Amino acid sequence: MKKKQNEQRLVLKLLACLIYLIVITILFVYTYKLYDEKNKLTPWNEVESTEEYTYIDIFKMSEKFAFYEDSNIGIHFVIEKENTGQWHTYLIAINEADYDKYKDIIDYTYERTDKVPEIIRVYGYPKLVDNDLKDLAIKNISNFIPAENEIVITNENYETYLTNSYLDTTKEKKDEFNIMLFITALLLATAIILLILTILDKDRIVDNLDEKIEEDLEKTKELFKIKDKKKEE
Repeated sequence: MKKKQNEQRLVLKLLACLIYLIVITILFVYTYKLYDEKNKLTPWNEVESTEEYTYIDIFKMSEKFAFYEDSNIGIHFVIEKENTGQWHTYLIAINEADYDKYKDIIDYTYERTDKVPEIIRVYGYPKLVDNDLKDLAIKNISNFIPAENEIVITNENYETYLTNSYLDTTKEKKDEFNIMLFITALLLATAIILLILTILDKDRIVDNLDEKIEEDLEKTKELFKIKDKKKEE
């Protein structure tokens, strides 16, 4: 009887562990997808909102053509080059205290050096271009784009060639709270704890409890036998 109960307990224990493993696997995959989505970076050419954290791979870069003295932020033209050889011109804002980080690329752009620098990936959030900055960009773009590739940029075609925003690299990434990620991570942790508790379940305690119950049952039976004998007498 006791052996059969132990076998049944073992089967139930294995079944519970299997269920927990399936649940843990599903939750782990879902949690990873949510985490990956939360931290996924959108390339600049795919950005649709000023709330998206994005990046540009700088192949060439101009000297600043606009400067915000109060915040020490300069606006530069940059070129991002695709693997196909096609290139795009964008605007970025940098803290001018970090100018040295971009100096090699800027020097290469203006042919001050023949050494080809490493491409720099810069991160930040899009910021809409106001009219004053747009006018400065239109006025200075001809000093950056080579004459043989020059396209006349006006107010009418500005957004086609330079987009309506620039990449502000001075903004830190916002660490936004994701409620779904929190809930799934909590459920995953709970499932793992339950699995561990099931695996480490103290069968001895259960066995001792069964023995105690059997002893009590035997005592109860004996008690009833004594009572029955007294009634017969």
